[in-house]
Amino acid sequence: MLWIKPQHVKSILSPFLIVVLLCTSCRKDEEEKRAFETSFESIADFDGFYITPQGYLNTCFHELSDSIVFNGNFSHKAWITGPNAPSTAIQNNNHRAYPTIQLYKTDGGSFTTPCYITFKVWLDMALQADTAGGENDWFSLATFSCDESDNWSRTVLVNLNQEGYIHLMHVPLQGQQEHVFQTSSIPFPQREWVEIKIYLDLGENGYAKVWQNGLLVSWANVEGVDNKLAQAHFGLYCSPEIAAGVVYNDDLTIEEVDGE
Repeated sequence: MLWIKPQHVKSILSPFLIVVLLCTSCRKDEEEKRAFETSFESIADFDGFYITPQGYLNTCFHELSDSIVFNGNFSHKAWITGPNAPSTAIQNNNHRAYPTIQLYKTDGGSFTTPCYITFKVWLDMALQADTAGGENDWFSLATFSCDESDNWSRTVLVNLNQEGYIHLMHVPLQGQQEHVFQTSSIPFPQREWVEIKIYLDLGENGYAKVWQNGLLVSWANVEGVDNKLAQAHFGLYCSPEIAAGVVYNDDLTIEEVDGE
């Protein structure tokens, strides 16, 4: 048997072999990154996760539907049949119809950010400005939380406002809306499939960016969070006084990444 002293190993390994070993190590690191994917083909994709009850407040519903689909046989459809009373300080009457994705309940636990989130959305919903001193209409395309409880106490939202523009909400802190960049010239197109891509970093010096069909539309710093993505929801979440509308989601991916 030929014994090789440790100090001689580097000289014996060829440059090619060293590159192969390094690339193998890189692939191993990449394989350790986790991802959640669903094309809404089966309700089993959300086993163990909370799903809002059918007919929430008797005004909104959701299902897997084959009526408008981007990919596969089904998409997630959610719709509104009537308005709710305005929310109060003690009663939240927002429309809700969605499955949650509770990553903290999975075998690996909450995802470590940064993460890229991509999905397709098809929306038909009129949003109006309030003229009586109340709340303008809004629609939330995505909600993210680092909170592993049912409280969802710290969230970051990707919303559509009554003027028709996507923007980040609860940034940099909960209840705030301050942006590094915010579009006022790229409106959200309704009644067609739109690709939404989100970069979400909840770590130190964290920030979030949103692209609509490949175009940057909102960018903000994020503070007061832990470096984890515990849970999220998409589907239908919007202001209570909207009386009608429908949304479809398809091809959703949440993946841990090294960074932009």
